[in-house]
Amino acid sequence: MKLYYTPGACSLVPHIVLCELGLPYELEKVDLKSHTIEGGGDYYNVNSKGYVPTLQLNDGQRLTESGAIALFLAEKLPEAGLLPSNGTLERFRVHEWLFFISSELHKEIGQLFNPQITPEWKQAALAALEKRLAYVDKVLTGQDYLNGARFSVADAYLFTVLSWTKPLDIDLSPWPALRAFHDRVAARPAVQKAMQAEGLI
Repeated sequence: MKLYYTPGACSLVPHIVLCELGLPYELEKVDLKSHTIEGGGDYYNVNSKGYVPTLQLNDGQRLTESGAIALFLAEKLPEAGLLPSNGTLERFRVHEWLFFISSELHKEIGQLFNPQITPEWKQAALAALEKRLAYVDKVLTGQDYLNGARFSVADAYLFTVLSWTKPLDIDLSPWPALRAFHDRVAARPAVQKAMQAEGLI
């Protein structure tokens, strides 16, 4: 398989999952400003949406969207435990978190990178984001991961989105459980491996 990624972007989610699973893969670095692939090529020819990630399967088919790719990969090696058993409420809790992170955290934090953001827009976005971070912090208080004691694909997504707070100078100290979660996940060997490969550490 081949993962098209941009360092530190949401493509880090499936990259972490690939490392957690120990599956073989290749990396293709994408410059999102020029929409070119390192070594040559127009990324729009790979993914007409123009953003990462894209996972190219061994048969040439391609899958996009971080959450969908993470779920697909976790299904390939269910014994790794990155997803609870099919049909269980715990499984749908992971889906619930993936949808929440995608719509309520990813988009809120992501818009803060927009160079055209106005002070008023930024203030409103930060206010909404703080409410959502407080909610997740409360959930994580007293437990290691979103679903309890076991790391899942949703935790890979939350970790990635929380990592964006550093370049945005968003202080996580008001949410100690969130900060502890970020540090805990950052220390996982698979996460270290993915971040090293992307030049993030």
